[in-house]
Amino acid sequence: MTIHVGDRIPEVTLKRIREGLETIDTQALFDGRKVVLFAVPGAFTPTCSARHLPGYVEHFEQFRSRGIEVFCMAVNDPFVMQAWAKSQSVPDGLMMLSDGNGDFTRALGLEMDASGSGMGMRSRRFALYVDNGTVRGVHVEEPGRFEVSSAEYMLAHLPE
Repeated sequence: MTIHVGDRIPEVTLKRIREGLETIDTQALFDGRKVVLFAVPGAFTPTCSARHLPGYVEHFEQFRSRGIEVFCMAVNDPFVMQAWAKSQSVPDGLMMLSDGNGDFTRALGLEMDASGSGMGMRSRRFALYVDNGTVRGVHVEEPGRFEVSSAEYMLAHLPE
């Protein structure tokens, strides 16, 4: 079942790299914060690297000025996410999250089968607006599209 507005973020663990490899619970990540979580089918993939992540890098300070944190997630391991962040000049504070086994993606109901392209299970392209652990906006792209999960779209559709 796909996540809906009004649902709580499912509780699972994700990985990230800061000073070292960390495991972090989604409850700890989202409770008490306003967050835009955007997900990509894969780090280093064409649209993700040319348009999706760069838009959030470019507009990162606009989200921050509105008191909103930005998290990027992919079904990749944390070392790939770290390398991708470095190659894309991701600013400190834009959190790169690894959903390596796809547990969070499945719990959100936003997985897709990319085995035809040799990638296996991946996340659909989406953006969520989460306020204190509760989903307030769900923006899921149709396959092959990039219209409703961009930084620009999210900035224009966030509550004031």
